[in-house]
Amino acid sequence: MATDARPGSLPSPSPAGRRVPELDPALVGEWQAGGGELIDLFAEARERLGGVAAIRLGPGPTVLVTDPQAVQHVLALHPDRYVKRSHRARLLIGDGVLAATGEAWQRQRRLLQAQFTGRGMRRYEQRIAEAARTAAARWDAYARTGQVFDVGDEMRRFALDTIWRSLTGHPLDPGTERELAAVPAVVAALPSLPADGAAQGAVAAELAGIDAVASRAITAARELGAGPDGPGLLHVLLEAAGTRPEYTDRLIRDELVTLLVAGHETTATTLTWLHLLLDRNPEAREHALAAGAEGSPERRQAVQALVHETLRLYPSAWILPRCAAEDDDLAGYGIDAGTDVLVCPYLTHRDPGLWGDPERFDPGRFTTPGRRPNHPGSYLPFGIGPRACLGLQFALRESTVLLEHLLPAHTPRFRSTPAKAAYSITVRPDGPTPAVLGG
Repeated sequence: MATDARPGSLPSPSPAGRRVPELDPALVGEWQAGGGELIDLFAEARERLGGVAAIRLGPGPTVLVTDPQAVQHVLALHPDRYVKRSHRARLLIGDGVLAATGEAWQRQRRLLQAQFTGRGMRRYEQRIAEAARTAAARWDAYARTGQVFDVGDEMRRFALDTIWRSLTGHPLDPGTERELAAVPAVVAALPSLPADGAAQGAVAAELAGIDAVASRAITAARELGAGPDGPGLLHVLLEAAGTRPEYTDRLIRDELVTLLVAGHETTATTLTWLHLLLDRNPEAREHALAAGAEGSPERRQAVQALVHETLRLYPSAWILPRCAAEDDDLAGYGIDAGTDVLVCPYLTHRDPGLWGDPERFDPGRFTTPGRRPNHPGSYLPFGIGPRACLGLQFALRESTVLLEHLLPAHTPRFRSTPAKAAYSITVRPDGPTPAVLGG
């Protein structure tokens, strides 16, 4: 296990524990020279060194965390010791709840949290159903005409319609849909943007278009009130502005864009992966449909298992960066204050010590008792702890409702499929997904 550890290569350990074993820099150099994917280097470190491993990607070591107990320690038990420093999408989402820290994050989180649980979620049930029916009608038309369409584009269209209805009380109109195509374009570009101030200029036109959409939506909500589906999340933010001076138009814009990004990009990516996985594993679709009658709890549970297993293989948040705010003992290893820590759900979910035959798509893990590990740090597609994704239940609900509409009626036949995944803010198919419908 410690064959690639280099004693003395890390700073002196904290009194609490031993040095974290470090991946041999020669292997890192080989990876850099070969232009490999970062996930491949992380997988090498996990394989050689275990669930807590150091990798020197820059001047100082970065600690990779995949062990479930260590994951829970960092994200759930001691979030005050392992803090977010700067969100990778801050250029796009500004000071929205995903990027906020400290007391500002606590205030923003409290305001939004009630909207995604219990009574708050019931408010959006009808909007989710309407967006799903709209998407199903498009697929019916594709089936009649034999038109080639892109499954990924369709999933983004559905997810964007769903979150737009939930934000504004209006269905997504074609003009707004075209303008908001800039959102996934910026998200996809973020990893390759320069690290300095030039990043803003590189996507200035796209950001200006997104700002214009947000400004119009805020003005309409303020002047015209609720949409035809009733008030939405945007109206909650505007009401907050009446009593909380921190909710300026800029912060409302940032929260609106944050919810647009978090509320459609991850769901669309998950649903695209799911259709690709079902194409390779058609028996899983048949099993879900045979689990119970239309609308039955048994079928819903089986469809949800399809979503959960897709999220296991392709979690919404494949990497969760943190920074150690103080010295700590992590799984018996000393972590010095200032150390960058990367929790990697993608690798935890594919750990053969936790998941039997982890590369296989097997939704039965989530319907058969005893098939999945019980430790809360073993399955975290939306994170765990106080900074876990607010929209977990929303995303699961909209995904399940759409699949309940589409799976009984339509089976996409892909003309081609992406050869690999792209690891950016999300882990997404690296290429188009053209298909026709049959059966």
